[in-house]
Amino acid sequence: MSLRPSVVTLPRKDIMMNRSASISTALLLAAVTLYAQTSATLNVEVNQTKSAVSPTLYGLMTEEINYSYDGGLYAELIRNRTFRSDWSGILNWFLVENGSAAAKIGVDSKEGPSPALTNSAKLEVTRADANSPAGFLNEGYWGIAVRPNTRYVGSFFAKTASDDALPVTIALVADHSGQVLAKTSIPVGGTAWRRYTFEMQSGNAAASSDNHFEMTLDRPATLWLQLVSLFPPTYHSRTNGNRIDIMEKLAAMKPAFLRFPGGNYLEGNRIETRFDWKKMIGPLVDRPTHPTTWNYHSSDGMGLLEFLQWCEDLRMEPVLGIYAGYSLGGELVKPGPDLDPYVQEGLEEIEYVTGGADTKWGAVRAKSGHAEPFKLRYVEIGNEDNFDRQRTYDGRYAQFYKAIKAKYPNIQIIATIPVKGVTPDIVDDHYYKREQGMFEEARHYDKTDRNGPKIFVGEWATREGSPTPNFGAALGDAAFMTGMERNSDVVIMSAYAPLFVNVNPGGMQWTSDLIGYDALNSYGSPSYYAQVMFSSCLGDHTVNSSLSGAGDKFFYSVTSAPDKLCVKLVNASSAPQAVNIALNGAGTGTHTAHLQTMKANTTWATNTIAQPESIVPARSTTSIKGERMRHTMPAYTIQVMQIELERSVGSIKKGTIPADLP
Repeated sequence: MSLRPSVVTLPRKDIMMNRSASISTALLLAAVTLYAQTSATLNVEVNQTKSAVSPTLYGLMTEEINYSYDGGLYAELIRNRTFRSDWSGILNWFLVENGSAAAKIGVDSKEGPSPALTNSAKLEVTRADANSPAGFLNEGYWGIAVRPNTRYVGSFFAKTASDDALPVTIALVADHSGQVLAKTSIPVGGTAWRRYTFEMQSGNAAASSDNHFEMTLDRPATLWLQLVSLFPPTYHSRTNGNRIDIMEKLAAMKPAFLRFPGGNYLEGNRIETRFDWKKMIGPLVDRPTHPTTWNYHSSDGMGLLEFLQWCEDLRMEPVLGIYAGYSLGGELVKPGPDLDPYVQEGLEEIEYVTGGADTKWGAVRAKSGHAEPFKLRYVEIGNEDNFDRQRTYDGRYAQFYKAIKAKYPNIQIIATIPVKGVTPDIVDDHYYKREQGMFEEARHYDKTDRNGPKIFVGEWATREGSPTPNFGAALGDAAFMTGMERNSDVVIMSAYAPLFVNVNPGGMQWTSDLIGYDALNSYGSPSYYAQVMFSSCLGDHTVNSSLSGAGDKFFYSVTSAPDKLCVKLVNASSAPQAVNIALNGAGTGTHTAHLQTMKANTTWATNTIAQPESIVPARSTTSIKGERMRHTMPAYTIQVMQIELERSVGSIKKGTIPADLP
């Protein structure tokens, strides 16, 4: 039977002139309807493998953009805990003078608790009592989330002008009512810097982010403060850890790896503002903080060990980005002797990650509480070095490649662009396009040279929707993912970017971000749910398959594992698409199919912080009798079908699965 669209021959003009208008209209409607419902056929050769599916196909890419760490994943509630200031005063901190109290605050540039933090906030209270306390407050990252019956832990460094004990009251206070939601007091004393810790518990008040943090005194005194910190409960109860709600969303994606510390955040605007990993390990008081490439400051609370623990918590492989001598503003270090110190810095960073406690940098890691080394298979040299106008990346990559391979021969080394002179193990491709552009890219890797380097699609996104993607972007994303799945013998890793966005005014620098949040809540975009759906069912190899009779906006992939098929279908058209699915070789039994379906009425439909679940996958189950299934994909639909085959897929007729992947 022909699977091509049926041909409808309309009546000749002279005949039509003799027919009624109603008949003419009916014929036209019939033609349109018949065309819209023309069936496509998806042939799947269940027992014929084609290529291996990379087990690391889906992962995460992260960098400090859109307040991704500070004000986002990193659970710290205090904003500007190190008291940076400008002409207006100390940023995000404000004076509190209750009743008849009088006080002033400023920055003391000569007093600090460590060589990394050489300044402090100086609070001078000249008049205060129990009914009129004075001090200062912190506004948090667009508020501070307070939930009922929740424990908060904090710390700060302090010194006073005398050895007498000075009671410092600490509280979480509602912005509008002034209600004290949690409170504690701690005695501070002595003219030497010392670290203090505290805890406080909230009551039964409803969850809200319209709150602030206060530190006050009830008597005249002078108090110096630095590194004031407050954390809610964190994922896996880690000290200096991450927000639970956001980590749970990441866990649902089942990511295989984490590429860190990210792109522009790795290279910095200048060499001196790069991700200098040695300044981001150890106690927080020894981390100096630094400006980011997106016009705000990093607390450096998310340092190298914290990234590795993030991997540990979600059972991801680390993909370590190493600074390669080029910064975003154009500063670079030329290959040769000038680059040697940075190559050595990269080797030491790898030793910090992988070395035993008997190595120099492994011992430093162990001192921070993680004696066991981390497994590291992938290292990326630099980021988007196509922006290097002096074209020095070939030489810089080669210098890093040779040094790393000499000491760590099993590590796979990723190039940020194609290079000459040395054949890289893996090349990093980036794609940022609109919906139609991603439809075109869905077939990009179908004809890729299988003898070249493997591909890491290290950053990609369909850029439609703000602050997070709309459903049209999710359709583009899903279409592109089908192409990566079909070609996952070549595309061994991929990661959507950017991962996060704080949706408050001023929190976003880049639109179309996967997960949105404010101080209290977080939500997944339609593109996020597409990622969750695709990673929920992924076989260990592709099978021979073909599609005919479908429109240009219909996409698919099929992967297989013993006793299971994972069929991904994307209908990005405004019309339904009928599909005859032939599971050739599946047998005559009855197979159970678990379906996840996500659809929308328009491509501009989306999720928001106020309506976080407008578009989410729906689950259903159906049965397939034998080897044939008649299926209709509604307009604007993404579907993942996990088919449990009645009998084991044990007879492989042709094709082999490679022993392993790099």
